[in-house]
Amino acid sequence: MNFNPYEDTLNLPFFIAEIGINHNGDMDITKKLIDMAHEAGCNAVKFQKRDIDTVYTEEYLQSSRQSPWGTTQRQQKMGLEFGKEEYDEIDRYCKQVGILWSASAWDIESQVFLRQYDLPFNKVASAMLTHKELLHEIASEQRHTFISTGMSTFSDIDKAVSIFRNYNCPFTLLHCVSTYPCKDEDCNINMIKTLRDRYNCPVGYSGHEAGIVPSILAVSVGGVALERHITLDKSMYGSDQSASIESDQLIFLIKESRQATNTMGTGQKTFLKHEIPVAQKLRYFEGGKSEASG
Repeated sequence: MNFNPYEDTLNLPFFIAEIGINHNGDMDITKKLIDMAHEAGCNAVKFQKRDIDTVYTEEYLQSSRQSPWGTTQRQQKMGLEFGKEEYDEIDRYCKQVGILWSASAWDIESQVFLRQYDLPFNKVASAMLTHKELLHEIASEQRHTFISTGMSTFSDIDKAVSIFRNYNCPFTLLHCVSTYPCKDEDCNINMIKTLRDRYNCPVGYSGHEAGIVPSILAVSVGGVALERHITLDKSMYGSDQSASIESDQLIFLIKESRQATNTMGTGQKTFLKHEIPVAQKLRYFEGGKSEASG
């Protein structure tokens, strides 16, 4: 309950590697993605949990869809959905590796299911931002929650923030554009500053662009958390793969985003002690010339 993602100020931004459904229902792929995230320096990995009969209509589930698991939406959704056995193994493996994990619940039953793992933080997916009953259920846990704000209005965000503040539940808003992949010109990174000013809370970025420049820019305008989908290979089956980043991109992004945090500094004007000898050599001092004066 007391988890604070920003305690380690030398290790910001807090980085969440979104595995989501990119595991394709395969525990071997899942473990490789967890290893990839840990080796790159991510703070946490995240999954998605659904009760498909709650989230989707029966008409939709019976509709046609070609996938590795069959010819209907139900077969595809079930093929991507992990249950208790798989989450028990995810919990065990993440503890063995030494990385945090969580999952975004898409319905109340799934949120209740996830409680058995005493996760360090919760996540509200953009699609669930207007699901008032689910927001109340999550906020009542008073666990730090990352709230994505894609495909929403200020009115939607206002209502969600009000719920979390009424429960005294700590949260971070994540600026997000819900297109997959998102064009660079649609990323609107300055929205991070707008959200921070409007809600007076920590703000980060959940990116779906194919590259990494917008994510680094998000840190340069004060984003304290980054969430990116990760994949072993963008050509793999799955709707999220093309908006995900592979190992080399992930390693580079984490290195550069944390360097960007250090480079941005405090904004306070200081006269560094290692500037003193330079000043003595180059600066004009009242009543005399600098050593470099001709």
